[in-house]
Amino acid sequence: MARLRRALARRRSLADDSGAAIVEFIGLALLLLIPLTYLIITLGRVQAGAFAAESAARDAARASVVTGVAALEAGESPSRATSLAFGRALAVSSVVVEDFGFDPGADTTIELACSSSPCFNQGSSVRADVQVHVSLPGIPGFVHAIAPLRVTVSASASSPVDGLAAP
Repeated sequence: MARLRRALARRRSLADDSGAAIVEFIGLALLLLIPLTYLIITLGRVQAGAFAAESAARDAARASVVTGVAALEAGESPSRATSLAFGRALAVSSVVVEDFGFDPGADTTIELACSSSPCFNQGSSVRADVQVHVSLPGIPGFVHAIAPLRVTVSASASSPVDGLAAP
């Protein structure tokens, strides 16, 4: 009889489920939290790209108008004023994009266009189109050569030339 009791006690101790709920909870939490955390990080990075594109487009358009009008007022030719203005716009947009953590050379495309010729006539405007290529975080570089794992975010902005500013 004692042998039977010991065997039953041993069997009950082997079938004990205490602590199994904690293990299941931790396993399920990891299965849900890791993808959710990656999603939050990815969405934050894409939103940073959207902010970078919007800010860079707005600042590039404004900087080109201010620089171009100032160059014309200083006596520069219209073509030289346009060259100076577009150079300043590219420099400003590069700083803005870099502030958001993107590489201005590799991750960004910037296009500038004037609504009239010559560029800074009264009532005309300068348009800046910016595209920021956002790579998915945590993906190694060699994978990007196989499959393009990036999102392109674009923004446009236009800045008018003040009717009283240009000669």
